[in-house]
Amino acid sequence: GQRGKDLVLTIDIDFQRKVESIIEKELKAQKATSNSPYLDRAFVVAMNPNTGDILALAGKQYVWDDEKNKYEMKDFAQGTYTTAYAMGSAVKGATVLTGYQEGVIGPGSGYTDAPMKIKDTPIKKSYTIMGYINDLTALQRSSNVYMFKTAIDIGGGHYVPNGPLSVKPEAFDIMRNHFYEFGLGRRTGIDLPGEQIGYKGTELGAGKLMDMAIGQYDTYTPLQLAQYISTIANGGYRVKPRVVKALHEPVLEKGQIGPIFQERKPNLQNQLSMKESWINRVQEGFRLVTQSSRGTGKTFMSDPYKPGGKTGTAEAFYDGPKWTPGTEQPETWNITFASYAPYDNPEIALAVVVPWAYQSGSSSMNLDIGKQVYRAYFGMDKGMEKN
Repeated sequence: GQRGKDLVLTIDIDFQRKVESIIEKELKAQKATSNSPYLDRAFVVAMNPNTGDILALAGKQYVWDDEKNKYEMKDFAQGTYTTAYAMGSAVKGATVLTGYQEGVIGPGSGYTDAPMKIKDTPIKKSYTIMGYINDLTALQRSSNVYMFKTAIDIGGGHYVPNGPLSVKPEAFDIMRNHFYEFGLGRRTGIDLPGEQIGYKGTELGAGKLMDMAIGQYDTYTPLQLAQYISTIANGGYRVKPRVVKALHEPVLEKGQIGPIFQERKPNLQNQLSMKESWINRVQEGFRLVTQSSRGTGKTFMSDPYKPGGKTGTAEAFYDGPKWTPGTEQPETWNITFASYAPYDNPEIALAVVVPWAYQSGSSSMNLDIGKQVYRAYFGMDKGMEKN
């Protein structure tokens, strides 16, 4: 036997600890006031979108311990790549780019955002009626209807109010194949064991295709969400995420590192088969999300690091430890935030995922975590508790 090689990791341990502390604080605070009894976890993945280097990989569970008769905080970092959730509107950038690629929309294309009624189904709509909007406004204000109509056109359907609606079954494969280009629904290839790909829905009705377009059908891991937003941030290159940067020969001196045995280079997995101008268009939509007064992420407007990104809220059925299989699943909401900063020269990409955040009402926990993580990364976290 002989001593193994020493590893140099991509993770910034100080930043990692700060991210973990932020998640713990927010989970405890939200649990104390939450209107959801099912909230018990949150995840953050921070990576360099240009190299795939994981800067922080953090997940926490805040669960009840029967023996200690109190809540206990447990590490759940592996949940960032072994558990999957409906990510909601955070994936709408992929939907718009798929629409461009399939030729059903183009930069500047518009649809009328108004409630949609398909025969024998509940009304499908956005959170507000937006009227006639283009692709940028659809991203900025997070229009569901714009994405619904894009998906219907991809599926060759024809919507008539109060009438039946059908789409071609192969539309699901078309959309998924494009989503795969971003890393959504496929393994990222991270150098850690046990990575999962998430759930792929089996029903092929028009309503399910519409749900997929707004991130409420297939499920994805927080790591996949980070790779997706990184691919848009860097201009269309899907880079393999990694936690090992180099292997070094071992040495006996404490605190010293030996010669390089193997250096890991960034690994490009694929390039988006899409025009650069299209990717730039979605980047502009993501800028409007966080840097304009009508954006769903407008809380970041005054922050000097100027992120771009997309917020997400997904209606989801809870299937965690409090649910008994065979009984009715409680309806809950997942909240997410996929972003990068600065928007014009990204050096960090971020995925924040808070499953089962609430049952009714709303929560900004995804944005609160994102803001604190960015402040920690850019060295603005001194006095953060007071602010």
